[in-house]
Amino acid sequence: MQKIAAGLSRGGITPNQISVASIAFAGFGTWALLALPSPWGPWLCAAGIQARLLCNLFDGMVAVEGGKRTATGGLYNEVPDRIADSMLIVALGYAIALPWLGWVGALLAALTAYVRTLGGALGQAQDFRGPMAKQHRMATMTAACALAPFEAWSQHSSWLLTAASAIIAIGALLTCWTRLRTIATRLQETT
Repeated sequence: MQKIAAGLSRGGITPNQISVASIAFAGFGTWALLALPSPWGPWLCAAGIQARLLCNLFDGMVAVEGGKRTATGGLYNEVPDRIADSMLIVALGYAIALPWLGWVGALLAALTAYVRTLGGALGQAQDFRGPMAKQHRMATMTAACALAPFEAWSQHSSWLLTAASAIIAIGALLTCWTRLRTIATRLQETT
């Protein structure tokens, strides 16, 4: 990974460009899940998710290890994540014919980041824990997309994708709760 990050840095690629590229990979995954039949749609969506997560890894590595930090790096680190998460989670809801569940999951996923940054704005250390932080949401969706074609072939159902969508929404709600509770406890301890 360090060699790839170093190559990106030497090639003139900026961390902000890598962050924006994560949206393109999420868009590819979204398109694949909604437009292509199984097995290719779910499998290519899983690949798009993983490529998006690699962008999240490489943007930080290029910024820190490549010495390419920018004044706007914090914005580019956060905003593309919220867009990419929302695209993928909403698409999952549409893929299972439960668009409302995708929208609820996307809203709650964005809320987890809001609560985390709110804690930071209130002088607390930003809390990145789950149970359904970004990496957990994307791992859940990746696993469901990777396994869904096998379920469709053997069971003629799509319960894995439906379960993943529900787990993401419920887990994001629990994540918001645990982060809010931690922030409140820390604030009470400092007064």
